[in-house]
This record gives sequence, C-alpha cells and structure tokens, in this order.
Amino acid sequence: MAKQPARPENVKAVPVRHPGRWAGAVVILVLLAMLLHALFYNKAFQWDVVGKYLFDSSITHGLVVTLELTALSMVMGLVGGVLLAVMRLSPNPLLSGTAWLYIWIFRGTPVLVQLVFWNFLGALWPTLSIGIPFGPEFWSESTNTLIPVFTAALLGLGLNEAAYMAEIVRGGIQSVDEGQSEASHALGMSRFTTMRRIVLPQAMRVIIPPTGNETISMLKTTSLVSVIALEELFRAGQNIYSRTFETIPLLITVSLWYLFLTSVLTVGQYYVERYYARGSNRALPPTPLQRIRALVQGRHTPPAPPVVNSGVHGGGNFS
Repeated sequence: MAKQPARPENVKAVPVRHPGRWAGAVVILVLLAMLLHALFYNKAFQWDVVGKYLFDSSITHGLVVTLELTALSMVMGLVGGVLLAVMRLSPNPLLSGTAWLYIWIFRGTPVLVQLVFWNFLGALWPTLSIGIPFGPEFWSESTNTLIPVFTAALLGLGLNEAAYMAEIVRGGIQSVDEGQSEASHALGMSRFTTMRRIVLPQAMRVIIPPTGNETISMLKTTSLVSVIALEELFRAGQNIYSRTFETIPLLITVSLWYLFLTSVLTVGQYYVERYYARGSNRALPPTPLQRIRALVQGRHTPPAPPVVNSGVHGGGNFS
C-alpha cells in the first residue's frame, strides 16, 4: 500500500501593511480638525450675519436672476451649438466657413469682454432699424431700449456658450461611426432624418457629460455680469457688503448658494448620464440611494459596469 503524502503545513498569511495610508489619514484628520476649529471659533466668519442674509430678499432676487440667466443662456447655447456643429460638418464651404469664423471669434475672446461689448453696443449703433440695406428705414428704435442690461448679459453668455457647445456637439456627432449614416441613407432616409433619428440619439452619450459641466460652469460664470451692473446673486451680495462692510459673511452667503445649486445640478447630471447609458451598458450603475441602502444593509456594491461602444454593424465591444 502506497504511503499517503504528508499534508503541507498551513501558511501563515500576513496582511499587507499600509503605513503610508494611515499616515495620510492622520494628516487629513488633523487638517480637518484645524478647519472645523477655525470655522467654529474664528469670529471673523460671523455666522450669525450669514444666517441673517441667507434668505434676504436681495439675495433671493439675485438667485432667481442667476437661475434665469443660466437656463436661458444654456438653451441659447445648446440650440446655437447644434446649428453651428451641423454647419461646421456641412460639405458646403460657405456654411462650414461661417461656423468656423463664429467659433473662432467667440472662443478667442474673453466672455467678460463680450459682456461689456454687448452692454455698450449703443455706442457703436445708437439705433437699430429694419429697412432696405443702404436704403430707407421702415422702423427704428434706440439700441439701449432694445438691448437692456439683462438682454446684453444673455447675449454675451448665450452666444459665447454656443461656440463651446458647437465643438462639444461636433465631437459627439463625429463619435458615431459613418457606417450608421451610410446605412440610413441606403434605407432612404434624408440627411435631416438621419441626423435627428440615428446620429444625435447615439451622440448624446458623448454630448451629455460635457454639457452638464458647461451648465455648472455657466451657473458660476453668470457672476461676471456684475461688471455691467446686473444684480444677480454675486452682485446682490456685493451691494449689501458695500453698505454694511460685512464682506466675508456675504461672500460666504453667496458661496453657500452656489454650492447648493451646483450640487443639485451635479445630481441631475448623474441621472441624465445614467438615462442615456441605458443604450450602451448591460447593467446600469447603482444610484446614490442604492449605494447608501447597500452600505446600511452591509451588502457589497458592485462596481460600475464598463462602457460598451456600439460596433460598426450594430454589435458591441467592451472598452
């Protein structure tokens, strides 16, 4: 009878140590404690003043103007960006050249300069009129009446945003394989129908993430319109602390509102991206609520699934 081989001795596993990780955690905790101590015990922050002006009528009015500017500017930017992107990709050299020139000018100059320019457009053309070019005028009106401060701010922000959105949309359209368009044309679809029903829905997966970033950036960029005396959120805070000399508390008040709004937009962007990922991912990533519920119940949260890119012939491949 053959002798049974002896069982190998149990291996004593030693967990990997992470001294750098612990040292980093200690440093972060100390810095966090210093920050909290400064926030609670430094009287210069004047938290009572922050609470007093957080829902002040001037601040809330500026908040509404900020939201209006952000929404309208992004609508103008999106519509203009799609049109410019389609023009830029057109085989017609006049259309593509015009779009290129627009993007070159509006991306090549600071938005602050453009805002001031639109606000002082009346210095260049005191009146705007409708009539025959180089002929009689049928109707005219003062430029400052037609373009008040809010309209000047909207033109400055919206037209500048259209130039950036045009490049984002163009990148999204070019990410869709040309075989999709060729197959659509072979089925008898027009160029417009192909763009609307085939290309743009697939390009949205690429367009949506930077568009969300642009929206958040636009919310903060609206503070630049304070230079043309439009009372949005930041200007409202400026007006108050110029009277009361409570600069830091008012800056904190304004910053808290910006943080709240950008947080809401970030959550919205996540769900919009998740919606458009349904056509490419086999399993959607868990929502924040699902992550918290899994954490409370002690369940492991699976990692986000890899992105699936559409194949040339309608298949797919993992990247």
